[in-house]
Amino acid sequence: MGKVGFGLAVSCAAATCAIAAILVGKRVRSRRKWRRVVGVLEDLEEACETSVGRLKQVVDAMAVEMHAGLASEGGSKLKMLLTFVDKLPNGFVDDSDYRFSNLEGSERGKYYALDLGGTNFRVLRIQLGGKRSSILSCDVERQPIPQDLMTSTSEDLFDFIALSLKQFVEKEAQNSEFSPVKRRELGFTFSFPVKQMSVSSGILIKWTKGFAIKDMAAKDVSECLQHAFTRNGLDMRVAVLVNDTVGTLALGHYNDPDTVAAVIIGTGTNACYLERTDAIIKCQGLLTTSGGMVVNMEWGNFWSSHLPRTSYDGDLDAESPNPNDQGFEKMISGMYLGDIVRRVILRMSRESDIFGPVSSRLSMRFILSTPSVAEMHGDESPDLTEVARILKEELQIPDVPLKVRKLVVKVCDVVTRRAARLAAAGIVGILKKVGRDGSGGSTSGRGRGIDSKMRRTVVAIDGSLYTRYTMFKEYLHEGLCEILGEEVAQYVILKVTEDGSGIGAALLAASYSSHSASSSSSSSLSLSSSSVDSKRFL
Repeated sequence: MGKVGFGLAVSCAAATCAIAAILVGKRVRSRRKWRRVVGVLEDLEEACETSVGRLKQVVDAMAVEMHAGLASEGGSKLKMLLTFVDKLPNGFVDDSDYRFSNLEGSERGKYYALDLGGTNFRVLRIQLGGKRSSILSCDVERQPIPQDLMTSTSEDLFDFIALSLKQFVEKEAQNSEFSPVKRRELGFTFSFPVKQMSVSSGILIKWTKGFAIKDMAAKDVSECLQHAFTRNGLDMRVAVLVNDTVGTLALGHYNDPDTVAAVIIGTGTNACYLERTDAIIKCQGLLTTSGGMVVNMEWGNFWSSHLPRTSYDGDLDAESPNPNDQGFEKMISGMYLGDIVRRVILRMSRESDIFGPVSSRLSMRFILSTPSVAEMHGDESPDLTEVARILKEELQIPDVPLKVRKLVVKVCDVVTRRAARLAAAGIVGILKKVGRDGSGGSTSGRGRGIDSKMRRTVVAIDGSLYTRYTMFKEYLHEGLCEILGEEVAQYVILKVTEDGSGIGAALLAASYSSHSASSSSSSSLSLSSSSVDSKRFL
């Protein structure tokens, strides 16, 4: 019996050791898997690094590319498109130094705007009450664009829009006080790349945002809309053709004459700013009454070797409909941030089973939206319940442990912080170009030193990524302050300017109205061998 008991004891000990070995082995494998996942995060952090030194390199690259784009067509990734907007509305003109101003509060009557920039379009009407009374009223209607019209014909699309605008006008006509005494004036916000031919006309360069209407190639956008007005019996004139950034700049300048640039950071991204005509070398001899013009940068296409690009960015770009195009936009705009985060989670799930079996939805492009990333990033609940919900509902990844949820939040943070700080660098690049970054000089045209005392500088900003994503906004401000330094940053104000694409376009329609005496010279810009004095501009 002693031998039997001893044998049993040995067997039990062996079994215990075996079980312990299995458990230890599982722990070791689990730790290895976790280290692999953490390694993915660490590699991401390193690749997305945005030190102040690197951001300043991006600033310099942006300013150089702006200069190159103004020097010649095709000289830069930045198109630096002329808008022919040489005067901006200004509700507070008391200083004669603001030469880039118009609409001094004297316009009266109703002006319209049409905002086409995505899967919805808006029609808008403002009432101006004359000198010093600003905007008396504003009416807006929004309507979705049927999916089939986004790939149909130009006639189908613009007829649909013209009919909707006509119905909007007819509602106004039902008002007994309405008395049509003059042709209606429209500001047309068309947020797609356009080669501007005049302040009210332009040729479509390419469609973006899911539109693909082939017969629009080489057509005048305003002319297409004007023909649709005629076909549908609507007496309305396209007074200005602008994009959403120009409209935002117009509204920003109307509210604050220190506004020198506008930036949109939403689904897509773009920027425009006020430039001196003598700096627009590719169109030397361009006559403007103000000595300057709004330049549409199309900055989504900016690229520099200093941008911190990752393998995820490369894969996203390669699989996109426009590879090697819109590189800056793909790193900072709302359309792409969610998909970058999805790609990182997919890499982690392939490196380890911490998410369970690899969800098929992780391989679906754009299945994770940027608003969902913002929700996960902002989840302050102890158990990160919002993160768990989004992973389960959108990516079909249930029962994710808390430490893994925290990892997902960190991924959101790294991707968003990079985007926001790069956007900040882009803004400072514009300020550097116009001599408002405190560096002691300007790269616009004939160089001149800035005032010894920094001038107040306002950048109008809009777009859901900035206005609705709290952490993005905070990181952008952090980056701006770090690049400029606190002493200079206090003079730079980012002012939220909502609905510039609507109200701003309507204000420009009033500025360039055929009923406005001041519009006649501004709307007929021409090329000439002579140039205007622009020393006081900007």
